[in-house]
Amino acid sequence: MAYMRRLIDDELDVLMPDLAAIALDGPKGVGKTATGLERAGTVLRVDQPETAIMLEGDPYSWIGRRPPILVDEWQRLPWTWDTVRRAVDDGAAPGTFLLAGSATPGNARTHSGAGRIVSLRMRPMSLPERCLVQPAVSLAELLTGSHTSVEGACDLKLADYVREIESSGFPGIRSLGNRARRVQLESYLTRALSRDLAEERGIQVRRPATLRAWAAAYAHASSSTSTWENIRRDATPGDGDHPTKATAINYRDWLTSLWLLDPVPPWLPIGTGIRNLGRSEKHQLADPALAAQLLRVREVDLLRGGLVAPHAGGLLGALFESLATLTVRVLAQTAEATTSHLRTDRGRHEIDLIVEGHDGRCVGIEVKLTTAPGDADVRHLLWLRETVPERVADLVILTTGEHAYRRREKVAVVPLGFRGSEPVP
Repeated sequence: MAYMRRLIDDELDVLMPDLAAIALDGPKGVGKTATGLERAGTVLRVDQPETAIMLEGDPYSWIGRRPPILVDEWQRLPWTWDTVRRAVDDGAAPGTFLLAGSATPGNARTHSGAGRIVSLRMRPMSLPERCLVQPAVSLAELLTGSHTSVEGACDLKLADYVREIESSGFPGIRSLGNRARRVQLESYLTRALSRDLAEERGIQVRRPATLRAWAAAYAHASSSTSTWENIRRDATPGDGDHPTKATAINYRDWLTSLWLLDPVPPWLPIGTGIRNLGRSEKHQLADPALAAQLLRVREVDLLRGGLVAPHAGGLLGALFESLATLTVRVLAQTAEATTSHLRTDRGRHEIDLIVEGHDGRCVGIEVKLTTAPGDADVRHLLWLRETVPERVADLVILTTGEHAYRRREKVAVVPLGFRGSEPVP
């Protein structure tokens, strides 16, 4: 399978000439190894027994080999992280190390790597990386506040977006046939929720089905700020003896350690004067395809509609927003920006995504499961611009529609498939 260049490659092109060690973090199957192999001069697969035995016998045998040195699945031998950190302290040249890991090691007393090892998050493929259409609207340009023209026609329809939800952004899974893809996703979840926790974190899950039920409850809460109590109720229907909050937190932490949960943090800007901002995270899984598999829904089920979820748009609206969020986060990272969401107390004002650039200016984004957004769909965006005009670079509605254009209030209406970006040097 030929390597498909990813947006994170643009970041690596910029960063590797200046940084000695970079860690690629993210769930299994997201493409970290393939991306590392494209650049590696030396490859150490720590999950292979012969490599692990060699490293255990001579922990420093690999230092000084041809760079970049890719340490793949480093969390299997957590001390390799500290070895890299010490090599950086000793003056390792830029571009010497790439580390790839898919879980945070449990009970490992490793140094944080702060100031030595830079972490880059690698997520499943965004829509632009899937090469479905040619992106025409740059997120990086929107962040400049230049209010350039937004135009063009996108061929993707609602059915295409639903197909992409189910197809997955994992490179090795999305090319499979429908049944093979579902089997692979099921196998992925089974292994992650049982063997990976035991092998990579030393956590023995006595009841994997219970942990899966919690993962499914988070999937059902996708794109919402559903409370912990609601998630617990969904995860334990009919159980008379609910788990304690401490136990539930463990479940959440285990799922997070495997990079399966990818919540969107709240936007809490300093100095804007906006009061009563909510502090709850918006729930998201690493890939909407995992959410669909956990909930056992298929493309035909989503298109039929009527599937209930905490999200106002039902399950289809929730997973469409999940796909949009995945795409925006990948593009935002490439543009050196952060992604969060805004919700005031009691939900009086809500904005699905806030992309904030390094200069503090932001793009407010609403995700709407519609081809023709109306006045009601822009009211929260307009409130944001009226409240903090100096902070708002642009406003956008992402839709399932065909055309990109600007409304009379200068809000950009953009088909989700049209979003793109370029790296910031």
